[in-house]
Amino acid sequence: MTEGLGLRPPVSAGGAEGLSDDQLRRLASQIRMRDLEMICTAGAGHTGGELSVADILTVLYFAFLRVDPTRPDWPERDRFVLSKGHAAGALYTTLAAAGFIGDAELDTFMRPESRLNGHPSRRLLPGVEASTGPLGHGLPIAVGMALAAKLDRSPARTVVLTGDGELQEGSNWEAAMAAAHFELDRLTLFIDRNGLQQGDSTERTMRLEPLADKWRAFGWGVVEVDGHDIPSLRRVLERLPVVRGKPTCVIAHTHKGQGVSFMRDAVEWHHRVPTADELSAALRELEAAAA
Repeated sequence: MTEGLGLRPPVSAGGAEGLSDDQLRRLASQIRMRDLEMICTAGAGHTGGELSVADILTVLYFAFLRVDPTRPDWPERDRFVLSKGHAAGALYTTLAAAGFIGDAELDTFMRPESRLNGHPSRRLLPGVEASTGPLGHGLPIAVGMALAAKLDRSPARTVVLTGDGELQEGSNWEAAMAAAHFELDRLTLFIDRNGLQQGDSTERTMRLEPLADKWRAFGWGVVEVDGHDIPSLRRVLERLPVVRGKPTCVIAHTHKGQGVSFMRDAVEWHHRVPTADELSAALRELEAAAA
């Protein structure tokens, strides 16, 4: 997939370096394209929420995280936890682009005995730090990882990505209190703030706003960003932690179905699978964006 465009950088213990903002933007479009192909091959997936996080994952894996696909258990690696585990397809395509798994394996997504389950499994796949799926579990796991790193005096950073609807789970707020109490300023939370969850908007389901004020009240440093703007995402990551001694919450304002006009901000694309004609139309749009 990405090899043909020459976009796959060397990923090493020091992280991927040297990609321009434009290259990252094109890579994110390619990741979206491959993800849609994978969903259609499997006949299952969470299309809208996978497309909304592609830019965040691209910037994390190709401009920030210190990871090494040849040594996935390297002790001092950074940790990434996909708490919204139903967006596993976006993670798998990103891991493939980064060299953790082969591109051909993506076509086994959701098949019997495939390593690529509908939710990521640490037991099965290199590069997956936590098995997730039940919402509200990823942040507590990440808090434990960040606390362990602090106690070990490890340079490892911990990043966790949650959905916004997922924040309706109370376990997140218990974890938020603990992270602030232990001053885990090498922990960063990204919230995929696309405003939609299964069936309706987050605000009609269970109001979250004022979201930034809530995280500040829990003792976190907070920054808001356009979750599809590559340069802005990079600038946020360069200034971590935004408040020394506090964990950072990045509220990334995104659009469900980003990159495909007829999927964008449409709640029915939470887990709808495109038809063959819809896939062709979507790929044309994304290919044009990658040009």
